[in-house]
Amino acid sequence: MRKARFAIFGTGFWSRYQLAAWKELEGAECVALYNRTRSKAEALAEEFGVPAVYDDPEALLAGEKIDFADLIVDPSVHERFVRMAAERGLPVICQKPMAPSLEAAERMVETCRQAGVPLLIHENWRWQTAIRALKAALDRNPIGRPFCARIDYLSSIPVWQDQPFLKDLEEFILTDMGGHILDVARFLFGEAESLCCQTHHICKELAGEDFAKVMMRMRSGMTVTCEISYASITERERAAETYILVEGEGGSIELGPDFWLRTTTRECTQARRYPPPRYAWARRDAVHSSIVPCNADLLRGVTGAGASETTGEDNLRTMRLVFAAYDSARRNEVIRLD
Repeated sequence: MRKARFAIFGTGFWSRYQLAAWKELEGAECVALYNRTRSKAEALAEEFGVPAVYDDPEALLAGEKIDFADLIVDPSVHERFVRMAAERGLPVICQKPMAPSLEAAERMVETCRQAGVPLLIHENWRWQTAIRALKAALDRNPIGRPFCARIDYLSSIPVWQDQPFLKDLEEFILTDMGGHILDVARFLFGEAESLCCQTHHICKELAGEDFAKVMMRMRSGMTVTCEISYASITERERAAETYILVEGEGGSIELGPDFWLRTTTRECTQARRYPPPRYAWARRDAVHSSIVPCNADLLRGVTGAGASETTGEDNLRTMRLVFAAYDSARRNEVIRLD
């Protein structure tokens, strides 16, 4: 079958990992790169063998025959680039966070709906090997009805050194990591009916918060707590790992250090390790390797071969949690969700 031809818009920090992950798949071919600083696009194109480079997005869209657009530009311009692609009937893959505001995200979804093209969000966190294994374990239901869960992402790695623009975000960790972790909560446990949130601003280099704790009551009746931090100094740095504990009426399932998944009932504990695949280009295996199955899922969606999990409509629900969490922290109140 013919490979789907696509262009990447934006050649910053994440584009290298995105391109490397696409190259692990047989069904897609990057044929052009755009960046407003042309030299950055040229360097990436030379490294990955991409034939065309542009510093004008309109010129790329006019000059190249592509099947979809992959947006890795700053979130502040996502809406403009989505509109440019949709107006040409092109499916769009957009990095998270989808937009800097809920209103902009809603407009993006509506733009693509009216144009009749897919809008998909590159939400790779749920595609980590160990998190998928935990989901499969929950589906087998060895612990009975779950009643509470805790999802922890605690790190002290200064991610803003690789992505300096993060330092200037007045809304930081909830839009950066919170989208990932809240999406995992939805993936594992469904939708929330209410939430409350507290945030802290620890690192004075940053304009925004670097710690958040979100507690949600899910529609199922579960209580789910998410702790998200770039300010946590712990014995073992775990920037590439998410820890999850699910408690049920008949036991617990725990995803712990080094990708060990333990299921405990009154009879026994069963343990198995679910390490991520290893790729030479991946600096943080669990995170970067998850881009490959995420891209495979997105490719099905943009080519019409199947349904993708992280559509724009789906990610809107995650974005509503993110901005409701900010609202809760500002007001120090429980926020009820529709």
